[in-house]
Amino acid sequence: MSQGEAPVLAGVHSYSSVSDKIAGLVLRRPVKRLWLVGILISFVGFILFSVAVGYLFARGVGVWGVNVPVAWAFAITNFVWWIGIGHAGTFISAFLLLMRQEWRTSINRFAEAMTLFAVACAGTMPLLHLGRPWFFYWLLPYPDTMGVWPQFRSPLIWDVFAVGTYGTISLIFWYLGLLPDLATLRDQAQRPWVARIYGAMALGWRGSARHWARYEKAYLLLSGIATPLVISVHSVVSLDFTATIVPGWHSTIFPPYFVAGAIFSGFAMVLTLAIPMRKYFALEEFITMRHLENCAKLLLVTGMIVTYSYVIEIFMSWYSADPFEKYETINRALGEYAIDFWILILCNVVSIQLLWFKAIRTNVTALFILSLVINVGMWAERFVIIVVSLARDYLPSSWRSFHPTQWDISIYVGSLGLFFLLFLLFARVLPVISISETRKLVHDLGKETH
Repeated sequence: MSQGEAPVLAGVHSYSSVSDKIAGLVLRRPVKRLWLVGILISFVGFILFSVAVGYLFARGVGVWGVNVPVAWAFAITNFVWWIGIGHAGTFISAFLLLMRQEWRTSINRFAEAMTLFAVACAGTMPLLHLGRPWFFYWLLPYPDTMGVWPQFRSPLIWDVFAVGTYGTISLIFWYLGLLPDLATLRDQAQRPWVARIYGAMALGWRGSARHWARYEKAYLLLSGIATPLVISVHSVVSLDFTATIVPGWHSTIFPPYFVAGAIFSGFAMVLTLAIPMRKYFALEEFITMRHLENCAKLLLVTGMIVTYSYVIEIFMSWYSADPFEKYETINRALGEYAIDFWILILCNVVSIQLLWFKAIRTNVTALFILSLVINVGMWAERFVIIVVSLARDYLPSSWRSFHPTQWDISIYVGSLGLFFLLFLLFARVLPVISISETRKLVHDLGKETH
């Protein structure tokens, strides 16, 4: 263990202190008014989402502002945004595990949960956009009596497999990592019915040498499977756009550009969740400034990659000498949706330059504000890529503007309510920090100390 690991566990001295602190947040911490307020606000958002979806089912996608040629708008923007947010959890859990970055221990559990909830929100968007969502199974390859199969050359079909695989592996990876902690909750539960619930979820975990050996092999194997998914999923999502000939989309830089943007927005959401949770649960001894600063450094790295991608997009539109690409670039900056373009530049390019300074990277309030700003900027980026490109294609006679309706906005705001409702419930019934991995760090630190 590196010498920098000691501050991560400041104030944590033994197995029992780790178990009592983290498990106690679930088993013994009373429900506070602030948590109830958060649940209430999130539940109202979820109700708004349910009402908007119900009205959509009753009336059809015409209640949205979509038109011809802007057939993709808020729903697909939300889809790409939510999928991007989910990337940080897999990156922290799988990629950093393979790289033996032990600082991930205090943030991987809730980041994995964030991934699952973000994927759940993302998965609803293209289904709602289908127009007839009850026929979603037509996207799946199954032998039917008509002999009709999905168009496997379509990137939209690739999305089904990529997102489905990503969600499945993320769920298994998250649940497998929970098993030792569920057993700890089972053993510490004071009420028999609570112990039985956690015992059933722990799948008979007893912490034997055989259990640990199989657990570590399976966990490492799943991390190896999940790591390429970080690259492949958003690469496939980007092919929804770059495989077409629409001006502003037909670009080979989209796969790495989208992957960097996904990790960028994902780590912004990690900070958005970690900072209030750290304060509310008094987890400063587990989620230290070192964790927050490392997340800030990753924000800076991925943000600079995204900035480079913006520059390359503009350069290639000039270098290609394609008049349509040139017009698209100018239209983004000076056209009808110019305010959205400059919002994304301000939020994703200008604001992150503050992270070059250690004083900002170690300022909790500044990091929280920056994380919110980046989340706004990344949503604006997806909106500009999708809507502005479709609104001005090759035929001026087909140009048309997009204006969101109250139902477009309700679906987006409601999905935020659904996400935070799931996350708040998770934080109440499951440990937000890995108990078993933190105890391992305590053990390793103790060996070095002696």
